[in-house]
Amino acid sequence: MSHATAAAPPAAKPKPLTSRAFEVVVEPDRVRVAQIRRITAAFMRLWDVPDPLAEDVRLVVSELVTNAVEHGHGSVALRMRNTGGELSVEVTDDNPAPAQLRTADDDDVHGRGLFLVAVLSKKWGVSDDGRTTWCTILLPTGRP
Repeated sequence: MSHATAAAPPAAKPKPLTSRAFEVVVEPDRVRVAQIRRITAAFMRLWDVPDPLAEDVRLVVSELVTNAVEHGHGSVALRMRNTGGELSVEVTDDNPAPAQLRTADDDDVHGRGLFLVAVLSKKWGVSDDGRTTWCTILLPTGRP
């Protein structure tokens, strides 16, 4: 009687574990917006977020950080978490006056940031203390 042995299929190489969250704190300076945008882009690549969606995330982050730099007080913090199904974006400063969605006229140069955030995110809001503006962005799940 011979013993048939089945070879186990070769194990798939596990994807290296990467951080699923990051936080950046900067001084409120306009030059920091571009730096945070580059950091966000690096994490979008690390997390394999498809390019069109990654561009939307960079735009959302840019708008929220710009609002905090221009209208906030003190340091500006960006926190992002990747839960696998969605990205959570939070921007905090020390101004207790909450960010507000407003209507911009056609000839206004500013005032569309939160509108863009609202359009590109699943949901958005402001913390009870007014210091954090947040949004969530859906990630593709790979299912049809």
